[in-house]
Amino acid sequence: MIRVDLTGGRELTEKDIKRSGALPREVMDAAEAIVDDVRANGDAAVRAYCERFDGSCPAAFRVPDELLDAAPSMVDAEFLASLERAHAQIRDFHEREVSQSMFTTRADGTILGVKVTPLPSVGIYVPGGRAQYPSTVLMNAVPAKVAGVRHIVMVTPPQRDGSLSAYTLAAAKIAGVDEVYAVGGAQAVAALAYGTETIPRVAKITGPGNAYVAAAKRYVMGDVGIDMVAGPSEVCVLADATADPAVVAADLMAQAEHDPMATCYLVTDAPELPAAVEDAIERLVSQSPREEITRASLDHGVIVACDTLADAVAAVNVVAPEHLELHCADAMGLLGSIENAGAIFVGPWSSEPLGDYVAGPNHTLPTGGTAKFSNPLGVYDFVKRSSVISYTPAGLATDGPAVQAIAQSEGLWAHALSVGMRRKLLAEGAEKFADPAAACEGAMRCAWPRDLDAPGVPYLPGYDGEE
Repeated sequence: MIRVDLTGGRELTEKDIKRSGALPREVMDAAEAIVDDVRANGDAAVRAYCERFDGSCPAAFRVPDELLDAAPSMVDAEFLASLERAHAQIRDFHEREVSQSMFTTRADGTILGVKVTPLPSVGIYVPGGRAQYPSTVLMNAVPAKVAGVRHIVMVTPPQRDGSLSAYTLAAAKIAGVDEVYAVGGAQAVAALAYGTETIPRVAKITGPGNAYVAAAKRYVMGDVGIDMVAGPSEVCVLADATADPAVVAADLMAQAEHDPMATCYLVTDAPELPAAVEDAIERLVSQSPREEITRASLDHGVIVACDTLADAVAAVNVVAPEHLELHCADAMGLLGSIENAGAIFVGPWSSEPLGDYVAGPNHTLPTGGTAKFSNPLGVYDFVKRSSVISYTPAGLATDGPAVQAIAQSEGLWAHALSVGMRRKLLAEGAEKFADPAAACEGAMRCAWPRDLDAPGVPYLPGYDGEE
């Protein structure tokens, strides 16, 4: 792992942690070409890319309903019980996120509010490359179901032999997914975004994937909603001298084994801890069936050494990690100081994989430092809000003059007229003009009832006002 020494009071910078940043241009170009092809040529293009990249393509993309229905009976009883436990706890947590439509009434009778409406359809992308992810099915489908989404479509790539994971299909059945399509990659994102002859278009696409999937989601964003453009997985362990090196090592490896590009951070004020953690990693990683992936990730992991725990917390807030573990004596006391993290695991017993699978909060989290401004996936991602504004005559009389004054300052005459005509009706004590033609006379003063003197604009220092 790479060492960054902040002892002596130096602050952590983005340059220290060497994030790769935006998707490479060649990845974006390739994904955009695939999306454009699928948008133009539908199923034929999807099939061509599946055969090219996955090595197989089913005769029909849609997984038969009877196979989906039978999936829970294909898995062992302990896994099924674990899946059902996870489903129940994830659903219980997300039910607490549900927001209701809200209305308030002012003294003059004006009604203002927000109408909350579920999205009509969602497509969830579930990877199937290096591993199978039934947990991803639950984390994407459950909040959508809780939000009230009527139609949930899942896409997931088949293996080279054409098979699909019974674990993934069982999760889809338990979570209430309506349709499953055996297709992955950028072509699956394109199919969900624009629809093909057999794959329906959806309102929003969620779920993680490789760089080409992320690039495709970025490209279609705007034509369809997306959750986020996710990068490689991250964990940051903030540890003091009370932390157990072997446990910290296992936690770092839990993220490192996801992907060679996954990034692990250890931030500590304990001088002896880094060497002890690295020694434990060496003892553990050689026993891992995913040793090669884990080592590749840890090679670019970062250890940050700090003088004080307060300095370490400041460094964590610069990292803004996807997952943050607090292995500290007063872990809960530090919680208020943490400003940037996708999910925070408080105390040595709070293993990050608990959050991956069963705890309840969503494991779809902001990566690459985007925790500075982004949220975990939640029920709020599967609804839309519409403002509701209902004025009474009294409310119009109160707010109308202010609207006209501001509209006049912006030079928007018809904006002011829209209110002015209503004020004219109020003055006449009518709901409709008896003579619309007569009502249109004198419209200039109806819209802008006063002369507006524009104040002079002060010149900026050092500017003489000449062209």
